[in-house]
Amino acid sequence: MVHGSSFIVHRSSVNVSETQGARGIIFNIQRYSIHDGPGIRTTVFFKGCPLKCFWCQNPESQETRPEVLINRSVCSSCGRCIDVCPIRVNLLSERGMIIDREKCLGCGKCIEVCPAQGRTLVGAEMSVDDVMDEVLRDKVFYENSGGGITLSGGEPIMQPDFALQLLQKAKAEGLHTAIETCGLALWPTMEGLLHHTDLILYDIKCLDPIRHRKATGKPNRLVLENARRIARAKPMRIRVPLVPGFNDSVEEIRAIIEFVERDLCLSPADIDLLPYNRLGEGKYERLDRESERPFLEPQSEEQVRMLELLCRT
Repeated sequence: MVHGSSFIVHRSSVNVSETQGARGIIFNIQRYSIHDGPGIRTTVFFKGCPLKCFWCQNPESQETRPEVLINRSVCSSCGRCIDVCPIRVNLLSERGMIIDREKCLGCGKCIEVCPAQGRTLVGAEMSVDDVMDEVLRDKVFYENSGGGITLSGGEPIMQPDFALQLLQKAKAEGLHTAIETCGLALWPTMEGLLHHTDLILYDIKCLDPIRHRKATGKPNRLVLENARRIARAKPMRIRVPLVPGFNDSVEEIRAIIEFVERDLCLSPADIDLLPYNRLGEGKYERLDRESERPFLEPQSEEQVRMLELLCRT
């Protein structure tokens, strides 16, 4: 979870760059972040993730392609989006306007004609220079606080060429660099990025491979193997999203602490527990995916404090 001002990436906000090189799909650039590494930072959110965690608080990050979010509370079903769409993906249903998501190209034409401004295009193609122009606006804050740039998502390693060039450019500017990753990547790809990364923020959801696959869609063998390798090569912090009823028990957290100490040779103090919140639930409806999100009750402050105490003893 990050805090601070955001540069939400819409297609109209991206400059056309003549610079040659990789281009990436970015859906947010968060300035003044203070929870994604040391100091004041800018966090760049990559679109696309290999996991489909049932608790995901940023479902708009999962698909690599740009997506349209609909705010039905302001939509008047005027039909302008239907008329302007070149492939007719906008449909009027009993619950209002919906989109055939499999066919939508994310061209943004429907957004331009919406009189209520009830639509948002999430994700746009950017060059390395496009991103760095935004990041370097706060260079003085990085220098004064020991901050820098953090690549997050989604999963930045799903766009490895773009992530690599962005890290290289950031290091050339003298910035501290960090990657937040789920760790599901082949080692040669991961290793190539590590050469230009100062800190790894590494997600560990749970240790049991069957439960991990059921909850995220993928097993965790590669995740744990990469964690062991990275711990020998780079500074890292372990991030555990606390998911109600899934991994927020004393037994689960103790198992993760044991793995961190035994396999990674890190301290429990290197673990960050991230309490669950419900801020992302409305995004599922705006993506026509509300049936995918179960209701989860956030942990109480007492439960979070109890679990945090395990990481301090």
